[in-house]
Amino acid sequence: MHTDTERCVRAVRSKDARFDGWFFTAVLTTGIYCRPSCPVVPPKARNMVFHPSAAACQQAGFRACKRCRPDTSPGSPEWNRRADLTARAMRLIADGVVDRDGVPGLAARLGYSTRQIERQLRAELGAGPLALARAQRAQTARLLIETTALPMADLAFAAGFASVRTFNDTVREVFALSPGELRTRAPKNHGSGGTPGTLALRLPFRTPLNPDNLFGHLAATAVPGVEEWRDGAYRRTLRLPHGHGIAALAPAPGHIACRLTLTDPRDLPVAISRCRRLLDLDADPVAIDGQLRTDPLLAPLVDKAPGRRVPRTVDADEFAVRAVLGQQVSTAAARTHAARLVTAHGDPVEDPEGGLTHLFPTPRALAAVDPGTLALPRTRRATFTTLVGRLADGSLRLGVESDWPRTRAQLLALPGFGPWTADVIAMRALGDPDAFLPTDLGVRRAARGLGLPATPAALTARAADWRPWRAYAVQYLWATDDHPINVLPGREEARP
Repeated sequence: MHTDTERCVRAVRSKDARFDGWFFTAVLTTGIYCRPSCPVVPPKARNMVFHPSAAACQQAGFRACKRCRPDTSPGSPEWNRRADLTARAMRLIADGVVDRDGVPGLAARLGYSTRQIERQLRAELGAGPLALARAQRAQTARLLIETTALPMADLAFAAGFASVRTFNDTVREVFALSPGELRTRAPKNHGSGGTPGTLALRLPFRTPLNPDNLFGHLAATAVPGVEEWRDGAYRRTLRLPHGHGIAALAPAPGHIACRLTLTDPRDLPVAISRCRRLLDLDADPVAIDGQLRTDPLLAPLVDKAPGRRVPRTVDADEFAVRAVLGQQVSTAAARTHAARLVTAHGDPVEDPEGGLTHLFPTPRALAAVDPGTLALPRTRRATFTTLVGRLADGSLRLGVESDWPRTRAQLLALPGFGPWTADVIAMRALGDPDAFLPTDLGVRRAARGLGLPATPAALTARAADWRPWRAYAVQYLWATDDHPINVLPGREEARP
């Protein structure tokens, strides 16, 4: 979008927050860059240039605006609606791969050379992977400076910097303030969540956001010990690169309230990225709902409760296992099966604030399970053992870097995997916004009630007009049912 100068100028002049994260405005006369919704008086058009990323602005010598804080804008929805090389690379960078494994590690995960990765990212984003990762480190540093009391030396390494000097230089260059000045300007509560090591953050999103199906689904399907709904928040354990953590997420006016308790502060950017992905916070609901409204039978559902997101996952392997456990059984039965595995094979954690007890077991731990101990039908036991074996040996990789069509084909080749299982994994674990479930009982029942075709083939044909947002159409169709997944906990009295 940043190449469409006229459209960008209109967005800046109208201070349209819908475009925050889509592009950034660099002001030639001041040397700063802003988000489109910056509250200051817009500069003259001839003094504005537009960049596709904060990293590109920083590469060009611009520093972040102190008013609108463009480094904290929602992520571009482009990276969650595409499966090409650039989008997959951006999802991996957000997950901290460059900080942990360098550019060679990023290239290895994607199956391309480092030169190809560099060339592709520079062509589309105006910055290479190192600059993009550096911009993310700067944002993490600012969060830690403003929300914790960590000493600056500890904070520098927690944010991913190799030295305190590099940390100081980067913060000054990006924000035109020293780390000490940033902390002085910040509120003095240090983001305390009431527990030592807990950070309280605000996760931004593009409006509108309907929390009912999003949090309702996560709460209704929560695996005891790993997830819970407590005190108005969805809470769960997180397995992270350097340790583990607990996230508490709650809808609030204009943002998602997020409390993170981490055993290692280096995991902060990864934890934030996974929480945003879980709640689909980088989606563009205006574009999605606008497309779905073109179908006259879907339009009333969208108008009634716009801004539905797709509840996703923080761990693709975990979700795939849970999808198999949930085949042809009730939600309660699926939770029971998963809870037994968690108790027997999950890693224990301490949760002073609630009832979380374990991390979900890794594929390697589950691959060692005796199939005879599983309270599952024989065919589903075979499906389970095949899946966890393939995940454990690396022959099947599910993650943010997945090529959606290829991974779906790999899943369908596994015994016991039909279209429903493959597509629900594609929708919620891989993040494919166009994944569709025409064989799902709830989708077919909703389609019949709306006057849409109810047979899978006919419904798929009709849903071609909903592309590339069919996963969101599924959320609107599911919402027609009287089921706990559609109700924000605490609002049960509002159910029909």
